[in-house]
Amino acid sequence: MGDGSFQITFIMPDGSRRVVHAAAGEDALSGHGRPGSLLDIALSQGIEIEHACGGVCACGTCHVIVRRGADSCSPPAEEEEDCLDEAYGVTPQSRLACQCVPDGTEDLEVEVPAWNRNLARERGG
Repeated sequence: MGDGSFQITFIMPDGSRRVVHAAAGEDALSGHGRPGSLLDIALSQGIEIEHACGGVCACGTCHVIVRRGADSCSPPAEEEEDCLDEAYGVTPQSRLACQCVPDGTEDLEVEVPAWNRNLARERGG
């Protein structure tokens, strides 16, 4: 889009899609995760993503799969990779929503896995 605005299509656990519009570099929207993170953006739009640790990169329950647009996101830090090592169902496109910050240069498609929500609740998250 070029002007720093972009859209994120969240693919929800039930298969439905929620499209939200965002602007790169926005200040923290909900106060969860890194400012401008996928978690921050989702929660500000009423899209629920589990985040048992409050979005501080300590648990892995906000694991999502960035299906499209990953190159426009911040690279994962070692702390995030360590959390993903313990997460269920990790793929090469897996990220923690609390740490993944898009730069606005391209649209994203992000899957919120159904098992992530169920696993977090079963473990008391």
